[in-house]
Amino acid sequence: MAAGNLPTEPLVKLSNIPGRGRALLASRHIKAGEILLSDAPLLLYPASPTASAPSSSLTSTSPFCSHCFRSLRSDPVPCVFCPTAVFCSTRCLSAGLSSFHSPSLCAILASLPPLPNSDLLAQSHFLLAAFVLSSSSPANFHLLLSLDGSDASQEDAIFLHFLLGPLTGFSLELTAALIAKDKRNSFGLMEPLRKENAGGRTVRAYGIYPKASFFNHDCLPNACRFDYLDRDGDGNTSITIRAIHDIPEGREVCLSYFPANWGYAERQQRLMEDYGFHCSCDRCEVEKNWKDGDEGMEEEEDEGVEGLEGENCEDEGDGDADFPHAYFFVRYVCDQENCGGTMAPLPPLPEGTPSGLLECNACGWLKKEEGFGGDDDGGDGAMLDV
Repeated sequence: MAAGNLPTEPLVKLSNIPGRGRALLASRHIKAGEILLSDAPLLLYPASPTASAPSSSLTSTSPFCSHCFRSLRSDPVPCVFCPTAVFCSTRCLSAGLSSFHSPSLCAILASLPPLPNSDLLAQSHFLLAAFVLSSSSPANFHLLLSLDGSDASQEDAIFLHFLLGPLTGFSLELTAALIAKDKRNSFGLMEPLRKENAGGRTVRAYGIYPKASFFNHDCLPNACRFDYLDRDGDGNTSITIRAIHDIPEGREVCLSYFPANWGYAERQQRLMEDYGFHCSCDRCEVEKNWKDGDEGMEEEEDEGVEGLEGENCEDEGDGDADFPHAYFFVRYVCDQENCGGTMAPLPPLPEGTPSGLLECNACGWLKKEEGFGGDDDGGDGAMLDV
């Protein structure tokens, strides 16, 4: 059963919070860097045609595998049924042909007419992946249906039901419900940030992660997500959630659904469009009163924030009346060029000693934490090969 696993002694527990629905709370005091959750996907599907391969030629090479979405390094294995997919190994080819890229689905994908936009194309890939899941693992399909969902576009649901309903057998109501689950719960597996794609990261694939989907959003998160798509071995499509700083027992554990350095208006627009809610977290309550042009204070120099120490960033509100959360951006937002990812400590050492290193979840940059090794400016940092 392709489902994620909590640690032996779960560090988070599911609870209902009035006004926020189901949420994950710290089951004990959590130390900075501790792994809260490792989760494998219920299903994966490509984000776009480029997430498979160019369709112009069988000899064209894809940037990554159509099954595990790992970067292709040498000798890609083409699909034997269509020119739109390549695999990193015969093992992935075999796994693909028995799941999302079966011969029958190859034919369905090849027969799809041009779609109006990339969102509809991604949703069609999702519905076909859900169709495969419904027959290969009914228990996981029911788990997918048990996840929260927001209102889906009725127009999109009707269009996709007309297009795929005869192939999947899904009713219009089920098609709409599945699209809502996808919209609310999917995680984008991103192209790792490197010098060659510094202009912007693209999404290789989307995945539904059954336990990680319960993390609610906060614009000043206390945990963040790491994925290592290009690592060797099994489980490269699993995601890991790590604590950014210490979290008291009983505190809700939250992720940011997008880069933490986005401005107020952009955050609110994305949350309303994609998740159907308006955020009123502590940070938003401060920033909503800023005048036009004030957004971006988080990128200013750290004047006035030196000395803001404490276990929980949300409690660090002294020092700058206009932006009391500035300490978070000084310490936990990556300052590498064109990045803006979130920094979290590496897991504590086996004896419980802090690692002393912060890792960026976008570019893989490592830097020393303040107080470790005397290099407080991160000058001895290094880029991980993620």
